[in-house]
Amino acid sequence: MRLISCTEEAHAAAILAILNEAIVTSTALYDYKPRTSENMATWFATKRANGFPVIGAEDESGKLLGFASYGSFRAFPAYKYTVEHSVYVDSAQRGKGLGRTLMEAIVEEAVKRDVHVMVGAIDAANAGSIALHEHLGFEHSGTVRQAGFKFGRWLDVAFYQRILSTPLNPVDG
Repeated sequence: MRLISCTEEAHAAAILAILNEAIVTSTALYDYKPRTSENMATWFATKRANGFPVIGAEDESGKLLGFASYGSFRAFPAYKYTVEHSVYVDSAQRGKGLGRTLMEAIVEEAVKRDVHVMVGAIDAANAGSIALHEHLGFEHSGTVRQAGFKFGRWLDVAFYQRILSTPLNPVDG
């Protein structure tokens, strides 16, 4: 397995497949309908325009096994040092430590890019993701009860954050 920087050309279809499997089978994403290739084009364009990383893990044959990324937390200037991250692993690869490897890589990238706070919005029933985040130093920072409705039930979303040591010299504006 090797970590790579994902590109739209090489990885959009695989990322789309991973996301769509999560949409239709889990509460990892609060979407109802599978995403389209047009959605992926917009997603990658946003990542490129904002300089947000998309880190993937490939096997020796080049198959994408999972990915991690982050994006804007909120659309106000004072949040410029805070990002919301996500990590998704192919269903056949879960439970093998790949999520941890991808999370460690995205945290390392955030430090390089002077991020100060990383936020994960996790379905409160997703014990595996919560344990992973806690193991990596993320702390529970609040839960919004009944924030989503999927699969015929209300879903609580738990927020986990990790405060990083960067940037060394933050500025207003």
